[in-house]
Parts: sequence; C-alpha cells; structure tokens
Amino acid sequence: MDPRLLAAAREAMERAHAPYSKYRVGAAILADNGRIYAGCNVENAAYPEGICAETAAIAAMVVDGARSILEIAVMGAGQELVTPCGGCRQRIREFAGQKTPIHSCGPDGHRRSFTLGELLPHTFGSEHLT
Repeated sequence: MDPRLLAAAREAMERAHAPYSKYRVGAAILADNGRIYAGCNVENAAYPEGICAETAAIAAMVVDGARSILEIAVMGAGQELVTPCGGCRQRIREFAGQKTPIHSCGPDGHRRSFTLGELLPHTFGSEHLT
C-alpha cells in the first residue's frame, strides 16, 4: 500500500464532520495521474443527506480531471474493519477494476486489503449499458 494513502486517509478522518454518529471516516485514492485525493464523511442533521468519505474523495478526483482509481484506503476508528458501504462500492466500481486494491485501515494503520471484486462480486458497470 502506498504510505501516502494512509497519511491522507488519517488526516481526512480527523477532519470529518460526524456530530451525530461520532464515527469519523477518511478515504484516500491514488489515481492514475499519480495524485492522492482525500475525502471525509460529512453528516447532516437531515439524514440521509450526508456523504461518505469515499464519495468525497471520488468527487475531488473527478473535479481534478482524473478518471481511474489505482488503489484506495478507507480509515475508521474501532476494532471492526471499515470497508466502503454498498453505495460507495458501486461508486468505486465506476472508476476502478475488479482487481483494484481497497485497504481497510484503523488509527493504528493498515489492517487488511481486499480487491474490489472481493467486496463487490458480479458487478454492474457501464459495459452493461452498451
């Protein structure tokens, strides 16, 4: 795992806006242009109007003109592994392949890695629409 991803995910997690759940999440993407894009969860009193960390990182990547995720790290507190929710798995799928690594991290560092294919098997993508 690219160590820049861990640092960026940690910094993003620390900046999360999670006054309701108190569960801060940070995500960092390494894009095909070599740049790192980070995002954090941003909760809203009008549930479910908040956004996930992965969604924020993907949006930052797209705004900058990148369109391909090489790897992604997701960081959250607690003992359980933090992985992208179902909606974020599909959003990642839009910009990543089945073998793209997704790293589950905690404040102590890297915990486990999965491929997108392991987290989202038998996916639906743009090729289904042609």
